[in-house]
Amino acid sequence: MRARALMVLGTASNAGKSITAAALCRIFADDGYDVAPFKAQNMSLNAAVTPDGREIGRAQAVQAECARRAAESDMNPVLLKPSGERRAQVVLNGRVWRDVDAWDYHTHRTRELFPQVVAAYERLASRCDLVVLEGAGSPAEINLRAGDIVNMRMADAADAACLLVADIDRGGALAAITGTLALLLPHERDRVRAFAFTRFRGDPALLAPAVRMLEERTGAPCAGVIPWIDDLGVDEEDGYLAPPPPRRWPDGDGVHRLLRIAAIAYPHVANATDLDALGSEPSVALRRAMHARDLDGADVVVLPGSKETVADVQWLRANAFGAAIVRHAANRPVIGICGGMQMLGRRIDDPDGVESGGSAVGLGLLPIDTTLASVKTTTRVRGAVADAFAGVLGHGAAFEGYEIHLGVTTRFDGVPFARVRGRDGVERDDGAVDASGRVTGTYVHGIFDDDAFRHAAVDALRARCGLAPAERRSAWRAQREARYDRLAAIVRGALDVPLLARCAGLAPRVPA
Repeated sequence: MRARALMVLGTASNAGKSITAAALCRIFADDGYDVAPFKAQNMSLNAAVTPDGREIGRAQAVQAECARRAAESDMNPVLLKPSGERRAQVVLNGRVWRDVDAWDYHTHRTRELFPQVVAAYERLASRCDLVVLEGAGSPAEINLRAGDIVNMRMADAADAACLLVADIDRGGALAAITGTLALLLPHERDRVRAFAFTRFRGDPALLAPAVRMLEERTGAPCAGVIPWIDDLGVDEEDGYLAPPPPRRWPDGDGVHRLLRIAAIAYPHVANATDLDALGSEPSVALRRAMHARDLDGADVVVLPGSKETVADVQWLRANAFGAAIVRHAANRPVIGICGGMQMLGRRIDDPDGVESGGSAVGLGLLPIDTTLASVKTTTRVRGAVADAFAGVLGHGAAFEGYEIHLGVTTRFDGVPFARVRGRDGVERDDGAVDASGRVTGTYVHGIFDDDAFRHAAVDALRARCGLAPAERRSAWRAQREARYDRLAAIVRGALDVPLLARCAGLAPRVPA
């Protein structure tokens, strides 16, 4: 039996589609439905790896968690990973397909890919009660209608009832709702069964007259007004925007002060969510470093992943970061994750133009060389520290995470960071540690999401910096579930869920 379909559209990018879809996944799952998320095409440098080793957008992985089911590539059959102003790597059904420029993609490739998108949807819809679809940008971009495979064309293919959301905090939301509906074709307009507002601050009574007027003008009911949610703590939209760096590190001294971690924000940073769990620790102050001077006073420097490793290491050198990182590594810890680890090595070669092409000299802090290759490694892994982390956390500390990289790294000296095992069951070396134990590199994303490993790693880093063990700790995984439940409770209280269930053709249920 084919699942019912409810689609969340937005009047613009970052209107709250992903968060609303995530909340609906948790709400309907709590109401006893077998729910799955779906987004035909996602553009993001923040990816996740499914249990079977395929790559999808992080937003759909989060929505799958909200739906309490394992992520799979059918939830996001097309993932676009920008590799420049007008080019992107296309990931199809979880595997790299090819690099394309924007014009070629929108004028030719979408027609080629849409049958595979529909096939992925049908596979997913055959295995659940309800699919919560997410659109992209705005469905009213009429100049892109011919090549749009993620909004109304997908709504037609899924026979989806649509909820249109607008971010009222940014202003112009009333006109955005009205204008979006006016620009849709008549049959598309008929699919929009309700509208809603997101990120509302203030007294809803002040908005009520405008809502009534909008309902009269559009003929569609308002499904609700979702309030502004402080400290949401859920990955939003498709791109990850870390908070701006604080002007200075928190006050405090002595052995119990916060551990100061600076994460470098180069232009093509990817999977920056790797650091969210670290930032959740009460004993840690996490700062996004946009200038070399932002490293001043840091205890630990982290180089996160990158979609353009050669370009970003050149950017580090051009912006004085390179010298600042080398100075920091002389007596304090430096950690590189994936592309960040590659930059800490001796050199990076891209002979086949997998990214931007050419070669670059690395920072020379790890005894490794990297050659970028066209075959991408995507796998879930489990591992254990092989020698030491931060020169303190010793052999055998276990972790889990995932690899997602285009590169073969060769270690020519020293020791690996860890021994890991992927889906193939083969054990192998991962990463590298310098002779001092201060500089560490790994290919494993999400390594700090593991509560036990993160707690041990934070204490190791604190010890390396002359600080006492953490007095308080976070339970990241439990906190994520609590955030999903909190989000769902707020959205359930704000939206007419029975109305949305009826729009999708579901019989409303009382939550357990």
